[in-house]
Amino acid sequence: MTIETIFAFDFGVKRIGVAMGNTMIRQAEPVKVIAAIDNATRFADIQALLDEWKPARLVVGLPMHPDGAAHEMTARARKFANQLHGRFNLPVELVDERYSSAVITAKRGEVIDDRAAAIILQQYFDSH
Repeated sequence: MTIETIFAFDFGVKRIGVAMGNTMIRQAEPVKVIAAIDNATRFADIQALLDEWKPARLVVGLPMHPDGAAHEMTARARKFANQLHGRFNLPVELVDERYSSAVITAKRGEVIDDRAAAIILQQYFDSH
């Protein structure tokens, strides 16, 4: 059995949460929150993480309305997933993240993006 490192992203316009895990332990861990200042900075930060950890695949959370309908962020997350695949030539899978951001909240009610990414990755591990 080949052990693969997998990265997950909780995409947001202002921040992107990042989590990682591997196929042996199958336990997601928060890694970092990337400030999404602009595309160049965003992808440079992602490139640095990929160079350091060398994941075999990437997972992106796909936000949806509770009834499963798409909304504006659904399209943005799909575009981000396509950009990851195009820039880094790694397989990218989408995972329904309808409730991941709601599960983890900070004391002031703000989403903790890297923990949301860990929930997305854990959902991926649990379904594969």
